[in-house]
Amino acid sequence: MKDSILEQELGLLKGLANNDKKSIEIIYSQNYNLIQALILNNSGTTDDAKDIFQEAMMVLFDKARSGNFELSCQIRTYLYSVARRLWLKKLNQTHRYTADLDDTQETRVVVDDDVNEHEEKDAEFEMMYTSINHLGEPCKSLLEAFYFKNKSMQEIAEDFGYTNAENAKTQKYKCLMRLKKIFFSQYKKL
Repeated sequence: MKDSILEQELGLLKGLANNDKKSIEIIYSQNYNLIQALILNNSGTTDDAKDIFQEAMMVLFDKARSGNFELSCQIRTYLYSVARRLWLKKLNQTHRYTADLDDTQETRVVVDDDVNEHEEKDAEFEMMYTSINHLGEPCKSLLEAFYFKNKSMQEIAEDFGYTNAENAKTQKYKCLMRLKKIFFSQYKKL
């Protein structure tokens, strides 16, 4: 890649990693039509294209946030490769795959590990979500208040009627241990 293009691409990746709306919009506008064409030309719908593009963006987002991702091609090529791999996998799962997808780009990027890693994380997040839902009250609400709503232990103590922040902290620890037990009991079943 030329230096100016590389700098632009790295700037977009940095913006993506920082959830910069403008960077995300640029990546979307520069790449969505390519992915949509790939999906529509290979037995897909516009909804499929949206889903696959979103999944490919999440893989790129995870990589950008990791801090050790080295871009060896344009973002366009990377997203295309990820989307192609995801679409092939989906076609195989739905038994609609009959021939190799059209190769509209000469450059291919190895993304199998990235996609598999992303799918493993998705499965773990799904198990965590299920585990939290099996946790019961007040633990579920307490952990959500701390981790998702970023409330302080003092605020949690007041909201949940604990005598002080230390008691709330002790209860949070007990809830985390319960959550951990539920999560790993599900994880072992895989």
